[in-house]
Parts: sequence; structure tokens; C-alpha cells
Amino acid sequence: MAALPLSMPMSPTSSLFLYAETRDQPMHVAGLQLFQPPDGGDAEDARRMFDRVMDNEDVAPIYARRPVRSLRTLGQWAWETDRTFDLLHHVRNNALPRPGRILELLALCSRLHSTLLDRHRPLWSAHLIEGLDDGRFAVYFKVHHSVVDGVSALRLLSRALTTDPDERDMPAPWALPAHPPRPGREDEAGAAPIPGAALRSALHVAADAAGIFPALGRTVSRAMTEQSAALSFSAPRTLFNQPITGSRRFAAQSWPMERIRQVGKAAGCTVNDVVLAQCSGALREYLLAQDALPDSPLIAMVPVSLHGDEVRGEGGNAVGLVLCNLGTDLTDPAARLQTVHRSMTDGKAALSTMTPLQILAMSALGISPLGLYPLLGLNGRVRPPFNLIISNVPGPRDTMYWNGARLDGVYPASVVLHGQALNITVTSYSAEIAFGLTGCRRTVPHMQRLLGYLDRELAALEKAAGVR
Repeated sequence: MAALPLSMPMSPTSSLFLYAETRDQPMHVAGLQLFQPPDGGDAEDARRMFDRVMDNEDVAPIYARRPVRSLRTLGQWAWETDRTFDLLHHVRNNALPRPGRILELLALCSRLHSTLLDRHRPLWSAHLIEGLDDGRFAVYFKVHHSVVDGVSALRLLSRALTTDPDERDMPAPWALPAHPPRPGREDEAGAAPIPGAALRSALHVAADAAGIFPALGRTVSRAMTEQSAALSFSAPRTLFNQPITGSRRFAAQSWPMERIRQVGKAAGCTVNDVVLAQCSGALREYLLAQDALPDSPLIAMVPVSLHGDEVRGEGGNAVGLVLCNLGTDLTDPAARLQTVHRSMTDGKAALSTMTPLQILAMSALGISPLGLYPLLGLNGRVRPPFNLIISNVPGPRDTMYWNGARLDGVYPASVVLHGQALNITVTSYSAEIAFGLTGCRRTVPHMQRLLGYLDRELAALEKAAGVR
């Protein structure tokens, strides 16, 4: 009789994404990558490259494990290696209908992003997309949020790329890493750390836990009067804060990083402040067009990565959050930018007084209404904790290649939730910054118009900052 596969405990944060998932609320993140074939090459060459990497079914452990929950795991979610792993189930070819514009590409990605991943198998899929009218090809890569967060997903993508346009015989993004994890660290499958490290971790947890309640008191006090704390009691109701369906719409566009950097330099703000202000102006214009702009400013939840030397492995989830006043009640773009800047500065200052464990605990309290409101039937009946999520995930700074094909763009697609029907995720790559908008197709009508509003708002910010 064959031995049963070993189960590895799943972290509480990762388990949460499985518990929260429903047909209307898929919990996967994705990325759309656009590639320019090497000189003299075309999309058929890309297909042949993929066929070659498909010959090797040795995948990284993080992509070979599936979620399980049984008596052996005491009813809790855990990971186990899929002994019947089938690479052809996870990697597929798609062709765009004519004329093969970006419009058709985004429509396909919208449909792919609407479907649930099969929990009986490892929670990811990759799609090679051909038929673009400009000769490029695309890859849509989808992975469950219980497996990785946005920072980890981009890190894993970058590992499969190179800055050398002449390098060939490169592995697929899901292949085994060229260099195994260093001894004494967790591997990608989530094995426990060595006993000494585990003991030190337990002592740190005990020390951090003692400070959670004082931190909670300070944060609740701040939340009563401002929006930059980890908890908020003053986000207005908007059309984004309603129950959702399982159908998604995905829209994406890039802008030169230098334009955003110049605005930030002239206004004394960070690049992320300018990005948030760009979103603020676009959301204001969108809601005005829908005759749905509230008198109070929208509040955005802005995830803050906690990744660092103390975070082991390459998968998992490690984020805190800041709630940002977007200033959508203000007509002046410069005033909106300064409001965003002050709010983010105050929020980061509050996080700086907490340990990572305390930040995670406070973030869990701040986001908990998203899980409680649907269970209690309160969606649309009470004020939401925040109006939408806006994430900024740093990507590769250099131009990257895969087997000679130049990576032209990276566009993130994320999760939307009941009561949070719109998500904006931003990714920097090379000299550009890409906005990926994910929304419920029914709850957020004409979502693609936000791309035009984002473009107009960046021009308005340039004018207000005196750089145009």
C-alpha cells in the first residue's frame, strides 16, 4: 500500500483566502505579460519555445502542491504534493479572434480571470496567447492568493527572466529554481524552520503579542478622527461597495515612469503618492459621470509589503495596510495630491511604531469587515471600512527577456470582493508604470473609461506641479 502524501500546515493568512473564496469571489491574482519576439521571430517561434519547456515536467515545489483539508489535517487547510501532477492541465494555448487588438486581449483575460481554479490540483494556470495584430505574444499567468501575494508573484516571474537578450534555453516560470533555498530557510513548499529558528520565532511572537492591545487602542483613537489609521469608521458608501458577481472586467495601460517621477519631485511627494492622486482624480471623474460622487472623500486601502530578511521562502503572504484619504471631494488636483501625501505620511508613521506581527494583527482587524458584512447581510447597509484597494507592486527595473523575447509590459490583475467591486494594482517595470484595473463586470459599468480618466488626471497633475 502506497504511503499517503505528507501534509504541511498552511499559514492562517493563506488559509483565509481559501475560506473566503466563493463562485462570485475567486481569490486568485494574475499577471498579463506582453512579449516582443526576437528579431526575425514570430508568435509561432514562441509556441515552439513553450513546447520545448513543456518537455520538462520538473516544476518548483510551490507549483506542485495542492490544498487539502481532512481528518489528517484536523479539519484545517494544509498543503500536499500532487502525486498525479499534469502539466498540460496547467499550461494552455489560446488564440485571439481577429483583428487581434489589445481590446480582444483584455476581453480574453477578463474571461480567464472570471473562472475558479481547481482545488483538486495545484492552484495555478498559464496561458500562451497568440494572434496579436502587432506580432507580439502574451502570457496570462494566474495563481491563487493562498500560494503567493503580489510581491512574491513578481519575484517568481523575474526569476525566469534575464537581462541578456542573447540567452537561450531558459526555463519556464514554473520550473525548478536554478539555485535551491539556502540552508536554514523555509523551502517553497512551506517546510518548518529549523528548531532553533522556530524557538526564536516563538519568543518574538510572545513579545510582539504583548504590544497588540496598546497598539489597538492608539489605532482606534486615531481612526475616530482620521482615515490614515489601520482602522476607519468614515468611508462613504459608493457604487463600488456592493455585492458582486463572478464575472470580471480587466483593463490595463502603461505610462512613462519619468512623467510621474517629475510630478512627485516638483510637489515634494513620492511616486506612490502621485499614483494614488492619479487614481483619485480618475475615480472622481468616473463617479461624477455616473452621478454617484459622495460628498465625503473616498478611502483606499493601500497594502504595504512586509517582505524582508526575516521573511523566509519565496511564497506566502506578508502585508500590512494603510488607509489613505484620496481627497476625491476636492476639485483641485494639487490639493488632492497634498491630501494623499499627508494621509500616507501619517499612516506610515503609525506603522513605524509597530512590529510586523502587530501590523499584521491590526491589518486583519481593519479588513475583517469584508468577511463579516456578507455573513451578516450588511453589504450596502452600513458604511464600508474603505472603498477600494490600490496596490503598488515594484517590478524589474531593467528590460527583461525570455529566450530572446523582450518583455514589453507587465499588467497585474487582482482580487475583488463583496463590498469591494474595484481593485487597482500598479506595477513598475523598466521605464514605465502599469495600471491594472480589475472589477465586477456588473457592479462597475464602463470600467474601461477609467483608463482615459487616469491619462487626463496625470496631465492635470503635471500642469498643477508646473512640469508641463
